[in-house]
Amino acid sequence: MSHSITQKELAAIKPVKEAIEDDLLARPGVVGVDIGEKVSHGKKTGEPSILVFVEHKKPLKALPPEEVVPPEVDGVKTDVQEMVIELQAARQLLVPAQQVDPAAYPRLVGGISMGPARSVRMEPPEVAEAGEYVFVGTLGAMVRDRASGATLAMTNFHVACVNDGWAEGDRMVQPARPDGGDAATQQFGSLTRAVLSENTDGAVVTVDEGKEWDNAVIDIGDVAGSAEASIGMAVQKRGRTTQHTFGTVASGEATLSLDYGDGLGTRTLRHQVRIVTDTARSPRFSEGGDSGSVVMDMDRNVVGLLFAGSTDGSTTFANPIAAALDELGAELPAGQEPEPSTPPTSPDQPVQTPTTNITISVVVNTCGHGQDSP
Repeated sequence: MSHSITQKELAAIKPVKEAIEDDLLARPGVVGVDIGEKVSHGKKTGEPSILVFVEHKKPLKALPPEEVVPPEVDGVKTDVQEMVIELQAARQLLVPAQQVDPAAYPRLVGGISMGPARSVRMEPPEVAEAGEYVFVGTLGAMVRDRASGATLAMTNFHVACVNDGWAEGDRMVQPARPDGGDAATQQFGSLTRAVLSENTDGAVVTVDEGKEWDNAVIDIGDVAGSAEASIGMAVQKRGRTTQHTFGTVASGEATLSLDYGDGLGTRTLRHQVRIVTDTARSPRFSEGGDSGSVVMDMDRNVVGLLFAGSTDGSTTFANPIAAALDELGAELPAGQEPEPSTPPTSPDQPVQTPTTNITISVVVNTCGHGQDSP
């Protein structure tokens, strides 16, 4: 039996979840808390519950009493689910794959490869091998500075800034360096503002004067505006790695605890949008390199800024777009020129991705704990 949680049920559970979530996140291995249907033996029960995400689910007898998730909190059932959540970039030698779009675009547009011009020195244990690393993510959408009206490119904090060594004015390239971007000749703008808060993992880049752009997302079309994500909403996104994919909003109340790496540490993000993959149309909604993509409804309204997902591809997380835009001091330029008449598509001859470059992801590395399934 499947059950869509009603607004009345959500309103009743939300304060209970918010009161207990910090206590749950403090337990070893808990990486997220949300509201959703309880699942038992792989099947939805129709019961609204507080979802507790752990990386590794263990039997009750293997846990000390203080680490056991209570089966019920103030009359609301809990459901421990196994899920490894990561920031959506990848730490690996980048091997060219058919689905990756490493193209250099003559006009900036949402859904394409981007990253910092700078490299970052990294050492074990954060990486297997010490060296200079370069990074890749997705340019989500073109936006405007609310104060100055300047044209900005929006992405994630962890895409544009990477670590605590970032500075205002850091130069960005398209495509990103792991995708063959040239740090000297393919720069397009300067990092202007970046936010890593309880609501937002975001950054905006001021576009260089004379650089052409479109108020659109590749393969989807013109940006119509923005909207609030709602449970059951059909959504889509276009990212550098998995490109055009589809999913369904499952919640707008996810709380995640993510390790952003050396210098930044573990951060908690609250009231995040949780998206489940529409497997009839896409094998997964997002993967490493898709961070920074905007999530849109089927009317091309932006509802979120993608920043994390599960390693199995079943689930993706996004900042609510209203919070992200507010904290970044930006707005969507819907209805303003220039706008293409048809959805832009990838150039016919994309830049080839070199296999010697490396991209980074920060994976939630915890030893999770759970409860026995009823």
